[in-house]
Amino acid sequence: MKITLLVVGRTIDKNIISGIEEYKQRVQHFIPFDIEVIPELKNARKMSEAQQKEQEAEFILKSINSGDHIVLLDEGGKEFRSTEFAAWVEHKQNISVKRLLFIVGGPYGFSQKIYSVANEKISLSRMTFSHQMIRLLFVEQLYRAYTIINHMPYHHE
Repeated sequence: MKITLLVVGRTIDKNIISGIEEYKQRVQHFIPFDIEVIPELKNARKMSEAQQKEQEAEFILKSINSGDHIVLLDEGGKEFRSTEFAAWVEHKQNISVKRLLFIVGGPYGFSQKIYSVANEKISLSRMTFSHQMIRLLFVEQLYRAYTIINHMPYHHE
């Protein structure tokens, strides 16, 4: 299995970038993992919220491969404890998912087109975080999941 985190717009905060890179390297010790960035929309300020979501959807759809298991990081998604998320990831590995594709949408979320192609939705918290911060939180949780799966001492109950 391969895991990809697909994000809309680049991360600009140096501290967040540093944290993401640290955990990305840690995750890559366990499984092929990468982060794909869809460029920010040009002239987004001149577009309505709906237009932005639709244009982002076109770029997201081009990044989806046949056979991907698509998981939206979405406030309306299922919440997990870290140990539950680890079990969920391990299950995806065991059922031979080719690529597990996690998607972080733009500032207004996802268009209906993206919701219709998604297999699942996961929420990292009921709280709202910036789209840049969610990337760091997700990569850390993915690393934590693999330490749990591999019985390493990183996670404490």
